[in-house]
Amino acid sequence: MGIDLVAGGRNKRTKRVAPKSDDVYLKLLVKEEKNIAVVVGTITDDMRIQEVPAMKVTALRFTETARARIVNAGGECLTFDQLALRAPTGENTILLRGPKNAREAVRHFGKAPGVPHSHTKPYVRSKGRKFEKARGRRNSRGFKV
Repeated sequence: MGIDLVAGGRNKRTKRVAPKSDDVYLKLLVKEEKNIAVVVGTITDDMRIQEVPAMKVTALRFTETARARIVNAGGECLTFDQLALRAPTGENTILLRGPKNAREAVRHFGKAPGVPHSHTKPYVRSKGRKFEKARGRRNSRGFKV
């Protein structure tokens, strides 16, 4: 009997090729800097990034501090009109988006609430004392899951 291997054989590549973080700015920094980052949304300042490299960013809106940091680093803040003139076919652009699982609805997915080892958020009518606050939800009521 043979060994069932996934297409491509044994795992030859074990290093991380993309950042583990969901931060869209970090995902851009890993890519080449000649490209123009395109975000259909607002660019806000992130104080966790100490050094901002010179990058070209296109977005619907920029906050004042984010625009100032990008321009001070030698980058450009473009509108979609300017992007259409500069790259009509969209070449050398990277379309960025945020994490898909950041929606509040995703918290309700998974094992049913109340099942052991489930951290799924229940759909509750109210958040009062009488609504899903009994055994299994509080340490003072026997145990907490």
